[in-house]
Order: sequence, then structure tokens, then C-alpha cells
Amino acid sequence: GLVLMLLLWTLGSGQVQAQGIELALLQLQRQEGELTLDFDARMALPKTVEDAMQRGVPVYFVAEATLYRSRWYWRDERVARVQRSWRVAYQPLTSTWRVGFGGFNQSFQTLGEALTVVSRSTRWKVAELTQLDPESRHYLEFSYRLDSSQLPSPLQLGLGAQADWVLGVERTLRVE
Repeated sequence: GLVLMLLLWTLGSGQVQAQGIELALLQLQRQEGELTLDFDARMALPKTVEDAMQRGVPVYFVAEATLYRSRWYWRDERVARVQRSWRVAYQPLTSTWRVGFGGFNQSFQTLGEALTVVSRSTRWKVAELTQLDPESRHYLEFSYRLDSSQLPSPLQLGLGAQADWVLGVERTLRVE
């Protein structure tokens, strides 16, 4: 009974926060001759990751989508593969968060604003519709994760293997 009471008290006081990444949206669309992907990942970063970021450690997030054509007689054929990477870093001199994406940088006042930008995408082109074989079934494997392989080397040795630094979500979608 005491453990349950403590747990309820802890939950009620807002002390417990679920950590990880969940997908609020993952959707494929056919539009204007393209197969596009929309996603929205909701993140709750572990305190160790947030602390490292507050100290200026740049953290990378990667979204990856791979389109396959199902084949009964052989391994499924990879039709297309796309990847996006974002760099989030705190700038202590200006007290701002910088998000780098594809050579562009943007500054934000809060970590929450920066994470909102790096955790969603709309109309992301995966493939041309002409790449889809109308006689075959296709599916998409999607992943979104914190890329600990891009952390500075000393952190990779010390923290990379810790569970707090292993954040990600994977889903498979059938192409209709």
C-alpha cells in the first residue's frame, strides 16, 4: 500500500514525466505526382539529455523514410530512401537555441520551440509516383531518433550507451 501511495503522490505532483518519442501523426499522401510524408513526433527528453544541451552540447535528430516494393520471390526492393537531419545547440552568449537544417540556421528563445521545429515535417517528398509499380504493393519504413553517433567523441564514450541517450520511434506504413 505504501509504494502505491507514493507512486500516486509522485504522479499527482507532476514529478514523473514520460520520456521518449511518440508519433502524433504519420501519414502518406499522393499529391502533384509525388508520394509525400507528414509526421509529427512528440518528445519528452530525459533530464540528462536536456542538461547536456543546456551546457552547449549539440544534439542531432534524424528522420529517415525508406520505400519498399513487396516481392514474394526475392527480398523486397528498395525504391527510395530519404533522410533529414537537424542540429540543435544552445548558444550561451545569446541565450538562444539554434536549429541547423540543410545549411540553414534559425534561432529560438526556448528549447521547446526548437524541438517543435525539428520534430515535424509536412509534404516531405519520398518518391515520384512514377516510381511506384501499380501492379505491386509498397510499404514505407519510417524512423525518427536522437542520433547519438553525432555526439562529441568524449560523450559517445561515456553517455552514448546509456538508456537516456537511446531515443527513437519506428513505424511501417502500407502505401495505399
